[in-house]
Amino acid sequence: MRRWSDWVPVLAVVALVLSWGRTLPGAAVAVVAVFLAGAVLAAVHHAEVVAHRVGEPFGSLVLAVAVTVIEVALIVTLMVDGGPKGATLARDTVFAAVMITCNGIVGLSLLAAALRRRLAVFNAEGSGAALATVATLATLSLVLPTFTTSRPGPEFSTGQLAFAAVSSLALYALFVAMQTVRHREHFLPVAGEGQQAADRAEAEEGHAGVPSRSAAAASLALLVVSLVAVVGDAKAVSPTIESAVASAGLPQAVVGIVIALLVLLPEALAAVRAARRGRVQQSLNLALGSAMASIGLTIPVIAVATVWLDGPLVLGLTATHMVLLALTVVTGALTVVPGRATLLQGGVHLSILAAFVFLAISP
Repeated sequence: MRRWSDWVPVLAVVALVLSWGRTLPGAAVAVVAVFLAGAVLAAVHHAEVVAHRVGEPFGSLVLAVAVTVIEVALIVTLMVDGGPKGATLARDTVFAAVMITCNGIVGLSLLAAALRRRLAVFNAEGSGAALATVATLATLSLVLPTFTTSRPGPEFSTGQLAFAAVSSLALYALFVAMQTVRHREHFLPVAGEGQQAADRAEAEEGHAGVPSRSAAAASLALLVVSLVAVVGDAKAVSPTIESAVASAGLPQAVVGIVIALLVLLPEALAAVRAARRGRVQQSLNLALGSAMASIGLTIPVIAVATVWLDGPLVLGLTATHMVLLALTVVTGALTVVPGRATLLQGGVHLSILAAFVFLAISP
């Protein structure tokens, strides 16, 4: 274990163990934050090794599912510890993840690719199907609770929550089957000049050789360790984040945004690096796959967790958030239909993310 990417995750886990369940002073929070950043960079490195070994779209799926599974564990843990404030935590974190992935990661990826090669080229069939699935999952799980009448407020009844959980899981499983088996070709990078340039760049950087099975297995294990460290260290610094948010007089929803940003950093960095190499489809697979997994895996787990969790579970979005979600879906559809994008589309998506963050801070 001579490379930094091998030993940094281990040290980050050690920092997690030493800080778990304790109130940290400012200096300790800074140290944990440093290890958190190191674990993020290590996760990106190991995710790229695994993705290079298994190929697309499996590589993107591995990182998206791994991050989401641990994100779900973080949400449940914070809901248990959060008391009444945990009622909206799942909604705030999941919606923040959707906005960050569908606007932030997509926008940055399109910008990175367009700046490098003038046009970002990708497969419209696969990206369009992924966006449609995200829009359906978000509407069924986050929009409908605002309009149902079985319970007062933006909440599902027990039966409605069970239906949303089962349908979310089934829809996500169907998409994964299409992505990896039946229509895998729709989620592969588009062949052509951009792909050839990407292959040349990859060869120049020394990654052209496919990693061995043992190297990929080691990277997969270290990827899981890195992601555990990212989420655990994020939880360790979350009390500081919450106190800072409260001291600044900001809404509680800002906490969910910060947590989502921390957890999604590995995917964001991996997506931008892939886009710079001309692999825009891989970037979109990561972004939209993560948004889909955030809903399709989180809602079923939260539904099961309500068996022992006390208090209400608020899933319904506010009117402002529904407008932003509708704008994201419409803009995303117009972006993916042509199968190519310019700097303008990237800037439009990033402006929607900026509006989401600003309105969260100043509702």
